[in-house]
Amino acid sequence: MFDLDPTVALRMLVTEVMIVTTGEELVHGEQRAFRYRGQLLREAQVAHDAIVTRAQALGYTPLFQADPAGAAILFIPTPPKAPPSRLWLAVLLFVLTVASTMFVGGQEYIESTGQVVFNWGYALSFSGSLLAILLAHEMGHFIVARREKVAVSYPFFIPMPLFLLGTMGAFIAIKDLVPNRRSLLAIGIAGPLAGLIVAIPVLAIGLSISEVKQVVPLPGSFSEGNSLLYAAMKILIFGRFLPSGGEDVYLHPVALAGWAGLLVTGLNLLPAGQLDGGHIFFALFGPRAARIMSMIVAVALLGLGFLWSGWFIWAVMIALIGQQRSPLRNEISPLEGPWRWLAYLGLLTFLLVFTPIPITVTMP
Repeated sequence: MFDLDPTVALRMLVTEVMIVTTGEELVHGEQRAFRYRGQLLREAQVAHDAIVTRAQALGYTPLFQADPAGAAILFIPTPPKAPPSRLWLAVLLFVLTVASTMFVGGQEYIESTGQVVFNWGYALSFSGSLLAILLAHEMGHFIVARREKVAVSYPFFIPMPLFLLGTMGAFIAIKDLVPNRRSLLAIGIAGPLAGLIVAIPVLAIGLSISEVKQVVPLPGSFSEGNSLLYAAMKILIFGRFLPSGGEDVYLHPVALAGWAGLLVTGLNLLPAGQLDGGHIFFALFGPRAARIMSMIVAVALLGLGFLWSGWFIWAVMIALIGQQRSPLRNEISPLEGPWRWLAYLGLLTFLLVFTPIPITVTMP
């Protein structure tokens, strides 16, 4: 009995599923990886499933990638199991975010005295509504990732008491290789759809208890921007587009939370990089189209930056990290049937909730 050299053993595996045209060894420090190019003999997912268990027994994980030669199989050393997430940190950040959103949401301006007082009703309604939307979004990612057997962290909220909303949102870190484009789509789109399921009724309730009044521009105040969905909901509830005729809706804290939910969903659905929209676009059109779209989005946001300066920051972030992406175990197999329609639904949702000018500030 003797053990085959990994190079020989992996080559034997590859020849079961591919007509190999070229092969190479990649060395990075003490780690070795192997790439084989050629034509697959089976559909990519079937080929992957046929060799993955035996490759992992050799200490390597195969990544099936698109290639000008037809296809490439890259064998990388199997990553170690991700360490468990720190639940105590997730809970602490959530509690701090509850406090910061209550602090921001509880500020009430009294017109008769010109004073700002703390309103516990506003604080609780704003914080509860906003965090329900954000938590639904992150739990959508979390639950679907677990169903796809992809290790992810707990949702981590970001408290920001000096920010308009009291939080910079929340995030979940993917700590494992995603199996394929279908799994990537399922994980990516679950968050926005789950968040919208909560955000839309929250916004409807909030608008129904908000007042439409004559606009009195106060220095330092702001006007929220319109997405197609937000504008449509105001027309549905108030019977007209607002602002118009010198009047606008003065958002109750619950309505502000609902509007913020649409805004955050639109930001996450930008079809670029590691954003949810970037995952959806990658799953639908593949890696090359996704790289091109990330560059297009960065340039488009630079243009929008002249309408709202915050887009400059987003453009820079996407330009710097928009091309970085964790590989899929199989990025070749395309979406099929209902999964393609689900991806199109994600892109349509982006068009409905994207807000070109999120905030307009009244200058002194």
